[in-house]
Amino acid sequence: MQVKEIDVDGFAAVREGVEVLDVRSPEEFAAGHVPGAVNVPLPEMGAAAVRYAGERVFVICQSGGRSAAAAQILDAAGADATSVAGGTAGWMQGGRRVETDT
Repeated sequence: MQVKEIDVDGFAAVREGVEVLDVRSPEEFAAGHVPGAVNVPLPEMGAAAVRYAGERVFVICQSGGRSAAAAQILDAAGADATSVAGGTAGWMQGGRRVETDT
């Protein structure tokens, strides 16, 4: 199955009002994440995916690998998922703000 992907700049332009799921570990998430993102670690995505059926969601991780895997799970559960290529690392490299849980 082909996963929809968007680059960090495109994501920044369209993310308002759309659910953003960060699939990194809770420790990675706490260290810095896209403002408003919800942490659903990849190992928990199978059980959580049905909550997002029928919704448009963006999925982000550190660089794009885990988010692509999570997007496949979400799509199979009926969500309209898009993986953010470049991930949180790309977000931060672009000088964009992150939230921390410290």
